[in-house]
Amino acid sequence: MKIRFGYVANALGLWDASPSKTLTFTRYSALPEEERMNKLKEVTALNLSHTKRILHYNIAHEIKLYRLSSSLVPLATHPEVSWDFITPFKEEWQELGELVKKFRLRTSFHPNQFTLFTSPRKDVTANAVKDMEYHYAMLEAMGIEDQSIINIHIGGAYGDKKATLERFHENFKSLPAHIKKRTTLENDDKTYNIEETLLTCEKEKVPMMLDYHHHLANDGGHDLASFLERIFATWKVTNLIPKVHLSSPKSEKAFRSHADYVALDFIQPFLAMTKELNQDFDIMIEAKQKDLAMQKLIEEISAIRGVKRIASSTIEW
Repeated sequence: MKIRFGYVANALGLWDASPSKTLTFTRYSALPEEERMNKLKEVTALNLSHTKRILHYNIAHEIKLYRLSSSLVPLATHPEVSWDFITPFKEEWQELGELVKKFRLRTSFHPNQFTLFTSPRKDVTANAVKDMEYHYAMLEAMGIEDQSIINIHIGGAYGDKKATLERFHENFKSLPAHIKKRTTLENDDKTYNIEETLLTCEKEKVPMMLDYHHHLANDGGHDLASFLERIFATWKVTNLIPKVHLSSPKSEKAFRSHADYVALDFIQPFLAMTKELNQDFDIMIEAKQKDLAMQKLIEEISAIRGVKRIASSTIEW
């Protein structure tokens, strides 16, 4: 069984490499009109440059998984700004995509919690579609839309889970089929547990992104071990191996918040479950210390009897 590890957005092992530099609408509006577009392009150019640095860093350190920042393009979906962020940076997007393809990196996006398909408001669903189209457009510009995913949560319950899930399935029809093919759904830490998320994924024929930390915060009385094989099976609709999210609590009091690092003893029960399945899968580390937390955890897991580290971010068990 092989497990590859990755991290989210910003490589802390690099100096000043944030790919998520922002430009607020307030700041944008305060600029003279003739300067606004230049500022949008300036921030975007910096984010794309930093992303290229991070990809080279990942390649040098044999890190095969990477979640791209959703904030690469400032104000990309703002109704009063919406601008062409592809054409001015055509070469830059293509260069990023070539790196991803040449070195067989696994990339993804994770839009924010407002990108949901459960709301009774049509404008919320329309905005969700717009945000998914924005993420897909970036993947398409890089030429990696057929090998990447866009991961979202189901959304809120609105006081009636059964009715809301029915509305989700109806609203989800608004998402263009080619984008739905790249979409995954993740169980969350407050509302939809692994069973509810799994049933939704099976009905929609989309992969389920298991978040172990979220499961422990919101287990719904379910034993993960009895669901794990079915969860992994949802990935058969893609050409990708299963992927999961791992993190650990900041504290007992702030259980849902992510800690700086991932505690080995917190995730060991999960690793034991996966060992029983003996199936390759990937792990996205969601910790405040990003790549540093990932490397620390890999070193600790590699010290376990029977585990062999076969690359910087890959182990074999």
